[in-house]
Amino acid sequence: MKILNSINVQRLKRLITVLYIKLVRTNDTPQKIALGFGLGVFTGILPGTGPIAAVFLASLARVNRATALLGSLATNTWLSFVTFLMSIKIGSSIIGANWQDIKEKWSLFLNNFTFAGLFKISVLKMIFPVMLGYLVVAIFCGLLSYIAAILILSIRRKSRLNKPT
Repeated sequence: MKILNSINVQRLKRLITVLYIKLVRTNDTPQKIALGFGLGVFTGILPGTGPIAAVFLASLARVNRATALLGSLATNTWLSFVTFLMSIKIGSSIIGANWQDIKEKWSLFLNNFTFAGLFKISVLKMIFPVMLGYLVVAIFCGLLSYIAAILILSIRRKSRLNKPT
């Protein structure tokens, strides 16, 4: 078991290193790189969106498409599991609903899933707080990613400019 944990830690370290290298070596302005990355994280967290949406929105916004794709891939599927409960709590509190009731309804809905069930009014009442929560979490994480990326790029640029040749 310890071997598997060390392998996973090594993979995570390698992923972070690759993300950092790709982020700082991209040839674009720091603002466009950071905006692309933040947009990618935003679309990666929202359910139903992902890499294609990130690249499309980055093209529309004229920001860096490569870092948008990178941000989306870094957060796409695995972070949704982490943010699901947080999204239920945040969305429920915004609309004034009990988050435990919403979570229970989601469990029942997923266990008895049918496509016809998607169009029932009660399901829409259950989906709305979760999607609202996901939107808030995605905006927050996207902004946080943008700020982190712009700070990293600014520090890197300053250290490169101050480096004696």
